Amino acid sequence: MLAIVAPGQGAQTPGFLAPWLTGPATDTLDGFSQAAGIDLAFYGTQADAETIRDTAIAQPLLVAAGLLAAEALTGDAQVPFRGADIAAGHSVGEFTAAAGVGVLSPLDALALVRERALGMAEASALRPTTMAAVLRGDAEAVVAAIEALGATAANHNGTGQIVAAGTAEQIAELKANPPAGSRVVPLSVAGAFHTAHMEPGRVRLAAAAATLTASDPAVTLLSNADGTAIAHGAEYLSRLVSQVTSPVRWDLCMAAMADLGVTGILELPPAGTLTGIAKRNLPGVALFNLNTPDQLDDARAFVAEHASTSSQEA
Repeated sequence: MLAIVAPGQGAQTPGFLAPWLTGPATDTLDGFSQAAGIDLAFYGTQADAETIRDTAIAQPLLVAAGLLAAEALTGDAQVPFRGADIAAGHSVGEFTAAAGVGVLSPLDALALVRERALGMAEASALRPTTMAAVLRGDAEAVVAAIEALGATAANHNGTGQIVAAGTAEQIAELKANPPAGSRVVPLSVAGAFHTAHMEPGRVRLAAAAATLTASDPAVTLLSNADGTAIAHGAEYLSRLVSQVTSPVRWDLCMAAMADLGVTGILELPPAGTLTGIAKRNLPGVALFNLNTPDQLDDARAFVAEHASTSSQEA
């Protein structure tokens, strides 16, 4: 049982897209760039870390990278995750997953994530907000401490990691007084994502989403809201909108993977974040980080080993 997963904002590093810009992928990326309204090739190969930290750049860049790699892996431009049993994305990675399973076309996903990114960037500019990972500590005590400050537990990433989001002052206070047994690590993000601070971004995304028609997923597709499998494209599109201001429950996505019998997880580039979380939370599940094209043969072997017979025949 194979899951293909796509990482969220913060996973990007300077130059990470460079290995993928060969042959037909260059033309594909040109189309993605037009849909996203930015030069993805430049930002994915030449821009520095601070530049690609910008929400309006990071989000389309991550979605484009995941789709390029998935298409190279499966050879299917319409359903790039073809052959997987389960698909999921973390935060903006949900847009990668949506296009990967055919809920949205890749170009529609890039155009839509552009609106998400611009809306969230605008929301982030209204007031200094940020996020920090709270590592270890008792989960209930960590959430209580975050909420006591007026902040939000915005990402539940499984055992030993809850991400707090709020004003710069709230997160500074949390870092100065961490919950018992925990450590607070500031994250390189531009705002308090998945909180009420992002409401202007949700409104902008909702307006753009209303112009699109979603198809039902060709692969079992998990939602960040609660880890459930969503069978209807329209519902998933609605959840993409509401997730802008709602916490990411990646812990529940992993629980669903365990319940469904996942034996292997392949993470798309820039890979490593989600497999790192899975290593702590899903012992015994095989993991594959796909970061460069020279790994594609090994990645295909991994897919063949873990994908069910029915998904390989689909």
